[in-house]
Amino acid sequence: MSNAIPTELSVNGKNYSVIKLLGKGKGGYSYLASDGTNQYVLKQIHHEPCSYYQFGDKIQSELNDYNRLKKIGITMPKMLDIDIENERILKEYIEGDTIFDMVKADRVKPEYAEQVKAMCKLLYANNTNIDYFPTNFVVQNETLYYIDYECNDYMEEWNFENWGIKYWSKTPEFIEYVNTH
Repeated sequence: MSNAIPTELSVNGKNYSVIKLLGKGKGGYSYLASDGTNQYVLKQIHHEPCSYYQFGDKIQSELNDYNRLKKIGITMPKMLDIDIENERILKEYIEGDTIFDMVKADRVKPEYAEQVKAMCKLLYANNTNIDYFPTNFVVQNETLYYIDYECNDYMEEWNFENWGIKYWSKTPEFIEYVNTH
């Protein structure tokens, strides 16, 4: 897939108009898309190399991770459809600002960290970590949503307290990230 933003993508034969690129992650491009009535996030898996992460079957991993997090009870967008052949996922659109944008604007409220710590209690009890980077969290109506589905077995070095928290305020790590991206 080229870097040009498509005007339309289909999921299992149903067409969606692409409104804009929301973001690019390790595993795919996420677009704001519409069926003419509602807005969704349509994720297109990509196979670009990532030096710090190893992938297996990305689309199956997304489905497995979604089901794992759903079972744990993490607040996240619903997976509405999955097109295995075209490696596309249709998700509920959670409208709001990311924690990343809120950190940049000095608008992070203490209750957002409390909500992620409540997620951590559920995750750690189930031997699971998520990607705590602040672009993966959106606040809608004061509720924090984890908008990615990526999760891994728990490792202390990658938990919220040891890694994620470094990017949830204007720390040297956060400022360095902003300056280099």
